[in-house]
Amino acid sequence: MHLKTRAAATAVAATVALVAAGQAALGHPTHDGSGKEAGFDHVAEDVSPGGVPQEPLSDIRCEDGMAGIFPCHKIDLASFVPLAELDSIWANDVWGWTDPQTGHEYAIVSTYEGTSFVDVTDAYAPVNLGSLPSANPGVSGNIWGDVKVYENHAYIVSEAAGYGMQVFDLTRLRGETEKQTWTVDNHVTEFGQSHNIALNEDSGTAYVVGAWRGVTAEGCEDVDGGPIAYDLTDPGDPQLAGCFGGDGYTHDIQCVDYAGPDADHQGREICVASNEDTVTVIDFTDKSAPVQLSRAPYETSAYTHQGWFTEDHAYFLLGDELDELDKTVDGTTTYVWDLNDLDAPELIGMDNNGNTSIDHNIFIKDGLAYKSNYTSGLRVDDTFKVDQGRLTERGFFDVYPADDATMFAGTWGNYPYFDSGTVVVSGVEEGLFVLKPRLKSSQPPRR
Repeated sequence: MHLKTRAAATAVAATVALVAAGQAALGHPTHDGSGKEAGFDHVAEDVSPGGVPQEPLSDIRCEDGMAGIFPCHKIDLASFVPLAELDSIWANDVWGWTDPQTGHEYAIVSTYEGTSFVDVTDAYAPVNLGSLPSANPGVSGNIWGDVKVYENHAYIVSEAAGYGMQVFDLTRLRGETEKQTWTVDNHVTEFGQSHNIALNEDSGTAYVVGAWRGVTAEGCEDVDGGPIAYDLTDPGDPQLAGCFGGDGYTHDIQCVDYAGPDADHQGREICVASNEDTVTVIDFTDKSAPVQLSRAPYETSAYTHQGWFTEDHAYFLLGDELDELDKTVDGTTTYVWDLNDLDAPELIGMDNNGNTSIDHNIFIKDGLAYKSNYTSGLRVDDTFKVDQGRLTERGFFDVYPADDATMFAGTWGNYPYFDSGTVVVSGVEEGLFVLKPRLKSSQPPRR
């Protein structure tokens, strides 16, 4: 597999009809066995379905399009920690934490069994520090999990019934070198299952989304999966701040203290929600009375999944998880939204990289979009022509070398924000990949 040549990105310049606030979205996912859980068989193979042996690896440079068995371009494999070493049979999301006192870098891996902590300060010799068990172990909902970090605390959620939100003080990892079983520091129980959690580090607010069962948070019982906000003034003791249910179920969300080009909303806390069939923009400055600014559907939507602001808050890159599977598009597609006017989002590009895999999660750092695209692995795009609705692939590392099939396997998530340049990537039935990209954007540095 070679570096893909971009299909010419046609600026669709489609005028997206904005639908009035409160219009019903699609129903929340049923997780009935027909989706990504269909491949979950409770069996840890010696070689993953993607062709990856459950053996640790270290220091394999990407040369001539390969890093050992892994197709690649300009991204080296520093190390690989197999699921077996994490005492797990399934990984989902991954995030990271840097200890402000020691500078040590840690990967936080969400698994079927709980949450694993791996010291990746030496990217070529990671140290497994053990795991925090699931709040409801053994149930199928543990296939889905998410974790984010604020002020040295990890906030962990899952689709497992009754899970709530686990709070873990990450400074407890400081100085540790041995694998162990960890205990939770706090447990929020005002909701049961949920799908994702987002953090606005500027405002100190956590947003739980996709919680539609077991919600007892006062005033939020009927949000049906919409965002529930928690104040993290005391990072170890989240306090309910508000919620929004005006557009139904939210699958994922990004919230920022807005510093973009729309003068009407500068300085406000703005959330962009992926709401199954729309991109929905919400002003969450007043947590007790959030305001929906816009709701933008698009013609090829199958399941509006997740997206991320460019660093200037002018554009939003979106992945639709089912458009490839449902064939509303003819290849792995990233949607480029112009958010220069938050009240009227405009779809200006549909960037198709010519692959066949399903896209999943996107994060942006220093002008590069790091995209976990299931069976085609980590793909890294340059955003320097994003104002034209175009992306340019700069590199990739394929964690699922068997194929690029249009199915739910391979990489789930990635974390590209370590100052060292290390990028950690989770493989669903593989484990943790610790990568070293040799990439940079053509975009001029931000001042």
